[in-house]
Amino acid sequence: MINRLVEHDSGTIRFAGEEIRSLPVLELRRRMGYAIQSIGLFPHWTVAQNIATVPQLQKWSCARINDRIDELMALLGLESALRDRYPHQLSGGQQQRVGVARALAADPQVLLMDEPFGALDPVTRGALQQEMTRIHRLLGRTIVLVTHDIDEALRLADHLVLMDGGNVIQQGSPLSMLTSPENDFVQAFFGRSELGVRLLSLRSVGDYVRRHEQLSGDGWWKR
Repeated sequence: MINRLVEHDSGTIRFAGEEIRSLPVLELRRRMGYAIQSIGLFPHWTVAQNIATVPQLQKWSCARINDRIDELMALLGLESALRDRYPHQLSGGQQQRVGVARALAADPQVLLMDEPFGALDPVTRGALQQEMTRIHRLLGRTIVLVTHDIDEALRLADHLVLMDGGNVIQQGSPLSMLTSPENDFVQAFFGRSELGVRLLSLRSVGDYVRRHEQLSGDGWWKR
């Protein structure tokens, strides 16, 4: 709904302070990047041609497009030798990196990612999750990530929105969702997460250490 592939029935969705229905659809979508689980690369286009899709639609110069392709391939750890290869000549992880590069090509204000790593093996998925964390720090762009992987959500997000049946059940920081669930559904949902259990355990240990240090400090001052 954020990029109006599906129109919302009620409520308001704002982008850069404007209700999305007030913006022309093409203008809205060209200000957003979009990466999906099935990747969606054009099979008969090379890596470079796939990455250049949106900049070409926006009438960028050839020189600017080529510079951007080189920049994004370096950013995403894609060797320059892959530039003229076709999607079927790439591994699943490489294809997904190209998909992310294409989504970032026109320097969008927001990057939408719909289950982007769901079809990948655990090792490749973990590596790409680390890459996205690094890219987010470097670019400072808002990323909206849809995932059913609880551990992935806890690992990547700084703000979570838990939905059920199209309704928002709870939202907040990962830690607040783990430590202060608003109902049994939220508690049960995050209770299935191994990472969540570890985070709560670490928090408990950290609280214990801090309390111990405070008590020790009080004792030292009293002496």
